[in-house]
Amino acid sequence: MSFEDYITVTPGIRSGKPCIRGTRIAVYDILEYLAGGMTEAQILEDFPSLRPEHIRACLAFAAARERRLAVSPAA
Repeated sequence: MSFEDYITVTPGIRSGKPCIRGTRIAVYDILEYLAGGMTEAQILEDFPSLRPEHIRACLAFAAARERRLAVSPAA
């Protein structure tokens, strides 16, 4: 499965920020928790609706976005 199976952008939810499908949990929330030192287990404990594949999807989403930025011509 790809991150598109788990991440959606809906204009009326979290101001259109990418979120875990069926939740209001934004991708950047998960990435910030990881960057702040939370483990996957801690995140899953705090958010029972999440599964490990959601966290992997957030990482894949961030990697894909970074890859797109790296190949975009400078403005």
